[in-house]
Amino acid sequence: MASEKNLAVGIDIGGTGIKGGIVDLGRGELVSDRIKVSTPAGAQPDDILLAVRTVLDTLGVADSDYPLGVAFPAIVKNGRTRSAANVSDRWIDFPAEEFFEKGLGRDIHFANDADVAGVAELRFGAAKDAVGLTILTTLGTGIGSAMIYDSTLIPNSELGHLQRAKHGKDAEAYAAYSAMERDSLDWEEWAARLQWYYRHVEFLFSPDLFIVGGGVSKHADKFLHLLDLKTPIVPAVHRNNAGIIGAAALSLGAAPQLADTVTGA
Repeated sequence: MASEKNLAVGIDIGGTGIKGGIVDLGRGELVSDRIKVSTPAGAQPDDILLAVRTVLDTLGVADSDYPLGVAFPAIVKNGRTRSAANVSDRWIDFPAEEFFEKGLGRDIHFANDADVAGVAELRFGAAKDAVGLTILTTLGTGIGSAMIYDSTLIPNSELGHLQRAKHGKDAEAYAAYSAMERDSLDWEEWAARLQWYYRHVEFLFSPDLFIVGGGVSKHADKFLHLLDLKTPIVPAVHRNNAGIIGAAALSLGAAPQLADTVTGA
C-alpha cells in the first residue's frame, strides 16, 4: 500500500483531452483510475480551469492536501505560458500558474507537458540511467519534445515546431498522430512522415536515444520497426500516463534537480 507521503496528483492538459490521476511516487505508478475529460472547444483559460476542477472532483482530491502538478502544452517560464499550441491564443504570455493556484485554491507546480513526460521517463522509465542526449517526443494532437542530457532536462525545446520547408508548415502538422487520423494514413504511410521527422531531428542533434511517448506509443510495434535511423528508438514506458506521473513528481519535489530548470526559474 502506498504511503501517504509518497502520493501526489498529476494533471496533464492536452489539445484534445485533460487527464489526471493519483500517483505513488515511490513506484512511479497510478494508484487511482485515470480520469479523462475532453478539452473544451476553444481551450479558453476559464473553461480549462473548470475542466481541471471536474477531474479533481472526480478523483475525490479537490480538497485534499496532496501536492498537485499541472502539465500544459506551451512554453512555460516562471509560471507563465509563453506560447499556445492547440489551445487559445489567450494563453500567450499568460500568468498560468497563478491563475490555476487562485482558481483551485491551492499551490501547484506548473510545467510544459512534454518536459514533465520526460521527467517521468527519466525517473521511472526508458530514460533512467541513459547517458548522453535523450530526446523524448510525444505524438498526439501535436508533437511535444523533451531533451535530457546526462539526467538534466533542457526545458522548452518545442521540436514539434521545426519547419518543414517543402510545405511551409510546422513538423507537427505533417507528422503528429493527429495528421495520421486527419489524412486517413495507414501505419506505413504515417511512418514515412515520421521517418522524415526523426531523421531531421537526428541530423540536427545527434542524440543517443529517442523515446516515443503519447497514446500511440502503445502501438509502437506497428510503426517503430519501419523507421531507419542511426539512433536507437524505443517506446515510452509510461506511454500516455507519463504527463500525469511527471507532473505529480515535480509537485512533490521528487526530481529536485529538475524542478527549477523546468519552470525556467
